[in-house]
Amino acid sequence: MHKKNVDIVAITLSSPIQIGIYENLKLIKVIESYEKSSEVLPLLFKNILQEYHVKRLFYANGPGSFMAIKIAYIFLKSLSILKKIPLFATDAFYFNQNKPIKAIGKLYFVKINKDIKTQKFENVQEVIFKLPQELDEDKFTNIATPLYKIGAVG
Repeated sequence: MHKKNVDIVAITLSSPIQIGIYENLKLIKVIESYEKSSEVLPLLFKNILQEYHVKRLFYANGPGSFMAIKIAYIFLKSLSILKKIPLFATDAFYFNQNKPIKAIGKLYFVKINKDIKTQKFENVQEVIFKLPQELDEDKFTNIATPLYKIGAVG
């Protein structure tokens, strides 16, 4: 059986986890899960790898839940090495139209120009991540490590 060549995009920063399957940069399938990423990513990717030939992996490398980012990075980097699939990353603002992202308490991460900083908001900001209908690969880099450079939140 001939498998479709696809790219995979993972957003694991909040619930639900979203996995997008892209053929020729167009979204053809969305998989969502409310389970913990550490438990569900291996199962989702087992099924994906059985059904598709994965050419490239893309993910949101932060800001957001550091634990979720670490789990996604370790899992995707391992898969990248084992299966020889290139891994790319971009910041999470690509997936939420550059809206604030929850940090801690009333602090949110914001992106001003190319700088990511924290800013206090008195009102709760709604954070919704969405897979794009068309993948803009120019927004991603092959430097896929998590965004740890963000200063201490306090």
